[in-house]
Order: sequence, then structure tokens, then C-alpha cells
Amino acid sequence: MTGWLGNAYLWVKAAHIIFVIFWMAGLFLLPRYLVHHQEALGTPEAAAWERREALLRRMILGPSIGAVWLLGIALAVNIGLLDGQPGLGWLHAKLLFVVALSGYHGWAVGYAKKLARGQGSTSPRNLRLLGEVPAFAVIFIVVLAVVKPF
Repeated sequence: MTGWLGNAYLWVKAAHIIFVIFWMAGLFLLPRYLVHHQEALGTPEAAAWERREALLRRMILGPSIGAVWLLGIALAVNIGLLDGQPGLGWLHAKLLFVVALSGYHGWAVGYAKKLARGQGSTSPRNLRLLGEVPAFAVIFIVVLAVVKPF
């Protein structure tokens, strides 16, 4: 199926990059919301953070992760992932980081729901540190996608 996107390849790639930017924006923002939400537990302000998090999940995070995966799979198939094309080690590594980042996304969404139940268990300091995970992941992902070191 290599090359099946034809002339649409660059358009699909552009859309993929656009949705990656949206997804990363959401993943950079949600952990900061979680810190503020956790610090507001037991106050009337907690409900406002719960609404903000839900809106962020519904309007940005959910649609963008779906589009990133759909478009990314199309691009990977187009360059020969399923055909056993040689020289795609960089893509396998990139996919590993994307799977890990998707797991982080799931953890953050789950933690937001846990906070909505008033059950925060991670310290604000650790939440702030965990908020840097997407930045490190995106560094590796971009280097792998652009440099293609292996």
C-alpha cells in the first residue's frame, strides 16, 4: 500500500501536524489545570476547574488525539509501515513515544476525573513535574520525524 495517498500525501501530512499542535497545546495546558484544580479541592473554585478541564477534553484533547492517530496511521501506511519497507526504525521509535504520550494523555484525563470526585493524591509539585512529560516526548518525536536517525 506504499504511496496510496498519492497527491493528497502533503495535505494529510499538513493536517497531521496541525492536529499534533492542537493536541500538544491541550497536553501542555491540562496538567497546569490539574495543579490548580487540586489546590482548589474543597473550595467552590474546584467546580470551575472541573468545567475547564471537561471543556478542554471535549473541544481540544479528544478530537485532536483522534485526528493525530487517524492521520498518522494513514501517513505510516503510505510510507510502507505495513509493507515492511526498510529504513523505518525512526518510525517505530516515534510510534513508541506516541503510544507513551497517548498513555500519559489517558492518565491526565483519568486524574482530572479523579479530582472531580475530590480524590487528588499526587502532590502539586509532582503534578508540575509530570506536566513536563509532553515537552520531552515532543522533542524526541520531532527529532525522530525530521532527522530520521535510523
